Amino acid sequence: MDDIRATSSPATAGLRGRCPRCGEGHLFKGFLSFRPRCEVCGLDFKFIDSADGPAFFVMSIVGLIVVALAMWVEFAYEPPLWVHAVLWAPLAIVLSLVLVRPLKGLMAALQFSNRAEQGRFR
Repeated sequence: MDDIRATSSPATAGLRGRCPRCGEGHLFKGFLSFRPRCEVCGLDFKFIDSADGPAFFVMSIVGLIVVALAMWVEFAYEPPLWVHAVLWAPLAIVLSLVLVRPLKGLMAALQFSNRAEQGRFR
């Protein structure tokens, strides 16, 4: 069963929230909780330990986007501070919610493709 591979890459499957081995089963049972195992191929998801990796990448990406846009708006239009609060806080929240699940799935898929579940790396 370990040799089953999806037609797409494990990273693509992880971004889609699918099992990194078969590409068909669901990786998540809620918004961010992992299922205990794949319902299609039976892969045990106990090896997944994404820790703070997804949060770090989400903060980095969202921070870069929001700060760049805020600086552009500030230098181009010089709006009052309340405009910045109204614009950037919701954007940061929405971008964070949109990015965290695919990045968490990607981290799980990378752990699978690097054989982290067996305690060794290629």
